[in-house]
Amino acid sequence: QDTGFITGISDGPQDISFPAMKAKQEQLNAILAANPSINHFVSFLGGSTLNTGNAFVDLKPLNVRKKSADQIIAELRPQLARVPGVQLFLQAVQDVRMGGRSTRTQYQYSLQDANLDELSEWSPKMVEKLRTLKELRDVASDQQTNGLQLAGTIDRDTASRLGISPGVVDQTLYDAFGQRQVSTLFTPTRQYRVVLETLPEMSGHPDAIDNIYVRPATGSPVPLTTFMRFKPQQTLLSVNHQGQFPAVTLSFNLAPGVALGQASLAIRRAEQQIGLPGSIKADFQGTAQLFTESLKNQPLLVLAALIAVYIVLGVLYESYVHPVTILSTLPSAGVGALLALMAFKTEFSIIALIGIILLIGIVKKNAILMIDFAIEAERDEGLDTKAAIHKACLLRFRPILMTTLAAMLGGLPLALGHGVGSELRRPLGIAIVGGLLLSQILTLFTTPVVYLEMDRFTRRSKHAPEEQAPEPAPAA
Repeated sequence: QDTGFITGISDGPQDISFPAMKAKQEQLNAILAANPSINHFVSFLGGSTLNTGNAFVDLKPLNVRKKSADQIIAELRPQLARVPGVQLFLQAVQDVRMGGRSTRTQYQYSLQDANLDELSEWSPKMVEKLRTLKELRDVASDQQTNGLQLAGTIDRDTASRLGISPGVVDQTLYDAFGQRQVSTLFTPTRQYRVVLETLPEMSGHPDAIDNIYVRPATGSPVPLTTFMRFKPQQTLLSVNHQGQFPAVTLSFNLAPGVALGQASLAIRRAEQQIGLPGSIKADFQGTAQLFTESLKNQPLLVLAALIAVYIVLGVLYESYVHPVTILSTLPSAGVGALLALMAFKTEFSIIALIGIILLIGIVKKNAILMIDFAIEAERDEGLDTKAAIHKACLLRFRPILMTTLAAMLGGLPLALGHGVGSELRRPLGIAIVGGLLLSQILTLFTTPVVYLEMDRFTRRSKHAPEEQAPEPAPAA
């Protein structure tokens, strides 16, 4: 869906400093500013981790830019890829976003495990496998395991001899690198927080620890490295949880011409190919989760709708046969909707499924108009079944045609619309128009045939010959 807005998440190296990430973000901003289809944009750094940034892009009106949001993203992708050491993931903002957390790309797939070490081992393998799938694009992960830290160890004997406690060490390090707020300046219009920190040029390298001094209980200050040893090591920048368990969310976009159902099947095959352990729970989230669940529940949903319709029609007509005749119009509508989606190369989405369910209620009216008239003609005019349904076809043709055209013309703006956000509504219109068109052509011929056959079946069941009991033998 093209809403005129694009969001982006920039991802830099996990051990990058804030000034270096700022420089790379400014390079990305320059590319966005040079694109003629962009009206305004806002970009900032920070959030969950220092190596990520965010961008919110406002596009020019569609009649001015002449390109969809997806086309603009495809145009920007190779330009942004030329900036080394950082990647900007762009996605069009959707009016309908169903669940899931904010991720770098549109669709989400999560790995969940109680064992954090096992999760950290297998999630990179899954990311690499997904990046080889032709159905996916822009595969990303929110796992942050390669951050850098200095692990300090205190020589307690030396520190004790100098009269330095661990609390003093903690306060000294916090004063130097923790950005402690030490005061607040008040003016008539606003207030300013006073923050204590080391000069940036003296704190951008691990060797800055050599310049940190601690004042002991007595005597002059001593270097921190006199009684502490520091060792660089990797650390987790963040640990995400889902359902109280550690989780990694992998996000992806679809390749052009690929449906979400195809991508879901490809991901499930990838799980089997790499041998993902059973202790890791892999599942879709957000829109992808809702789509896969709808595919599982779709047969039950349609069956429940058909049963409800059959019961209501059976009560109205006081017959178990006439509802079957009316429901015989539904297959043509479903086939017509699917053929229309295929003809226009439109993905079978949740919106298209809603259109097919709407057809269940719309296309029955053709058969209802004919059968209701035929039943009254048989009852009031004494016509036989064939004559009654023939008369119904002749006299009810115009109402059937008028109601079908009214519904089709109501769906055409959805199917043919090209305004902002029309991509979301188009599958609904295509499904409705395609289903109505094919059902209108077929049901005018199939409904009378089914009605006559069901009537013959009813008559045969009522007048079936009963077996005659054998006559008793004459008494001797």
